[in-house]
Amino acid sequence: MKKSLWVLSIMLALAITLTGCATTRDLEKMQAQENQINAKADQALQDAKAAAAKADAATTRAETAVKVSEDRAQQAEARAQQAEARAQQAEARAQQAEAIFTKSMKK
Repeated sequence: MKKSLWVLSIMLALAITLTGCATTRDLEKMQAQENQINAKADQALQDAKAAAAKADAATTRAETAVKVSEDRAQQAEARAQQAEARAQQAEARAQQAEAIFTKSMKK
């Protein structure tokens, strides 16, 4: 009985040991999964870099657009000031002309 118990325990230990070990197919499957994960990570990194480059380009375009609009606003303001100055000059000339006309009418 001791001998059969001993053989039975050795067989049980051997069975546990053999089922706990990974086969080469398991290792190959695991390596294939790791390669797929690495490929996905590389692709995600490339996508992130491309998105960052596009964001930088968009930021640059936006900054350029802001500068252009600021320049246009300044030009429009300068034209408005010039137009106002011309209007004041025209009003002054009109007052002078009216004064001359009024003076000539009094004679």
